[in-house]
Amino acid sequence: MNSSSQQQEQEQVQFNTAEFFDQQKFGIQQFIVIALCMVVNMLDGFDITAMAVVANDVSIEMAIPDHQLGLVFSFSLAGMMLGAMFLGSLSDVYGRRKVILFGLMVVGLSVLATAYAQSIGLLIFLRFISGLGAGAMLASQATLASEYSSVRFRALAVAVVTAGYPLGAMFTGVVGGYLVPEYGWRSMFFAGGAVTLGLWFITFLLLPESLQFLLNKKPSNALQKINTILGRFSANPLTSLPSNDEQVSKNVSSNILALLAPSYRVKTITLWVSFMFAVFTLYYFLSWLPKSLIDKGFDAEFGRQAFTLFNLGGVAGIFILGTLAARWRLSRVVSLFFLLAALLMFSFSLFSTQETGILVLVTIIGLLMSGGFVGLYALPAKLYASDIRSTGVGWAIGLGRLGAVFGPAVAGYLIANGVSMEVNFAIFAVPVVFACLGVLTLKIS
Repeated sequence: MNSSSQQQEQEQVQFNTAEFFDQQKFGIQQFIVIALCMVVNMLDGFDITAMAVVANDVSIEMAIPDHQLGLVFSFSLAGMMLGAMFLGSLSDVYGRRKVILFGLMVVGLSVLATAYAQSIGLLIFLRFISGLGAGAMLASQATLASEYSSVRFRALAVAVVTAGYPLGAMFTGVVGGYLVPEYGWRSMFFAGGAVTLGLWFITFLLLPESLQFLLNKKPSNALQKINTILGRFSANPLTSLPSNDEQVSKNVSSNILALLAPSYRVKTITLWVSFMFAVFTLYYFLSWLPKSLIDKGFDAEFGRQAFTLFNLGGVAGIFILGTLAARWRLSRVVSLFFLLAALLMFSFSLFSTQETGILVLVTIIGLLMSGGFVGLYALPAKLYASDIRSTGVGWAIGLGRLGAVFGPAVAGYLIANGVSMEVNFAIFAVPVVFACLGVLTLKIS
């Protein structure tokens, strides 16, 4: 073996994906990965939050009281919790791409079936299944985007992808305004399911597997798949598989246990609790905002408008946070967003009788809550090593969804017992303060 080939082999043995993407200029292949993950998340946001926009119509048609309607929201979010924790963790074992494709198929079919639901029992079951599929994808999308980004812009890439969820939720309000009055609430689920299944085929054709996953896990035909991806970046192919970037975990259970290893334990638990508090409040808004405004005496169109602006503000907040996180410590920026959101929620009673005041306030609260929430997604992507990254993101999201399960249910109970919207805003501001304090202690750059 001559010296040049020995040098080439030595370079390949030391091949490191983080260094590879740090040296790459942002190009079309990275754009495809991040854009596709964002669009997939948009469909998730549309499909999961569609029930919030049609909740009033569903409750009237099926004669469902508010406390039972809260169960429909909660079971959907329980599915997301379990999907993120257990199905999402499979992407560290079988691949990010496979889990995303599986989740898209589950969501598309179950949302389409929801259009045919005739009972609250079937409605709850189908929303739970939709939640499972959506949860499975959440961690995989954020992880894949982070692994195709340079270190400097990793938080921004995760922010862009996660912006898809409130962007999709925003379109829920817009599309609902056109479809529901003309075709009824079931049309929302026909549209959402059909588009999601169409996106499955696009994703199958265009979305690559994580380069870092292929290098670490070395599945069947790994070298061929790696070289195909490197070819898209006009990089030299590898003649043999290099040594792993990092120590490879063996299975899902060992990945989960690794999150509580001494080096991670305190930050992992703090992250989980912060997620729970933030999600508890965020999903109060995503589940009950339109109906709460209708109950307060405003018309359905105003409720949809407020919901759309809340999510539009969320999209803006996500990009603002991603930009700020490239300059300042991420945990400080997230804490600031949550603190300001809580202060505005406490002050809601000052604006609650004025339509313009309500719309401005919910837009800013949406900006701060969704921006801060996306920052939470980026924290585990920065905290954990690549071989447990999807597991870390998935369990943070999944356990955080405990807050999403209980938040809408608690809100439904409070609303059913006559608690005013102003008091509910103040009650749900308290968990945001706790999330702010928790994130502040993490000190993640």
